[in-house]
Amino acid sequence: MAGEWLKMEACTPEKSEVLAITARMGWDDADLTVGKLFRVWRWFDQQTTDGNAAGVTTALLDRIVGVTGFCEAMRSVGWLCIHESGINLPNFDRHNGNTAKSRALTAKRVAHHKANAKANATGNAETVSDALPREEKRRDTSTTDVVDEKPAARTRPAVRPDGVSESVWADFQAIRKAKRAPLTQTALDGIQREASKAGMGLADALALCCARGWQGFKADWVAGQKPGVVMPQSKAARQAADQAWVDELMDRRPANVIDITDAQLVGGAA
Repeated sequence: MAGEWLKMEACTPEKSEVLAITARMGWDDADLTVGKLFRVWRWFDQQTTDGNAAGVTTALLDRIVGVTGFCEAMRSVGWLCIHESGINLPNFDRHNGNTAKSRALTAKRVAHHKANAKANATGNAETVSDALPREEKRRDTSTTDVVDEKPAARTRPAVRPDGVSESVWADFQAIRKAKRAPLTQTALDGIQREASKAGMGLADALALCCARGWQGFKADWVAGQKPGVVMPQSKAARQAADQAWVDELMDRRPANVIDITDAQLVGGAA
């Protein structure tokens, strides 16, 4: 048995759940409902340790309360759970059991102690001098108006430039997202600078990044390649593209250049 008293809030008679149970039972006096609730809570407190009553039916508990349908009314407001295996009281440890009662007694002692301390302070007010005023520390506000805009610039999402197609932009953003590197305006500006160093436009640089799975771009990575040509990602395709570039350069040779492969003059000279 948990004890000989129960913890009940002073506002219990005015709670909406109590009023709802009263209306469901067809009563016009909430005090009657509180009395029946007290009988239910007392039974759980005395006969259970955790609020679970296995094998007990609502009919049996209604008989203990002395009115039919009261358990169902409690269930309708969430104050009683009914299962095939029995019934249980939700939030049992808030108001019932030794733990809840211990918390209530502790709170009462603390409130009593605070009341006594306040009374003692008031009684001794004439003999106790006021506390010395605390020195107000001077706050340095010289830097409060300075706003650092660099972090905001670093985290500002990039906006698709006019010269970049939506498909290339979407593919590049997907690569950045997969590598957990959000595309900021600062990162895009860096790619723009590197693309300019390589003699490429931003659109071509981003297309090349998509083809090779790059999350960034450096001019050194494409040094010696033909400007404006997006190299395929596979090795065989890159070799084919490189050979096509070499063939195009061979077609542009002057007529008096000697091909050391077959030792013949290119362009008609024998």
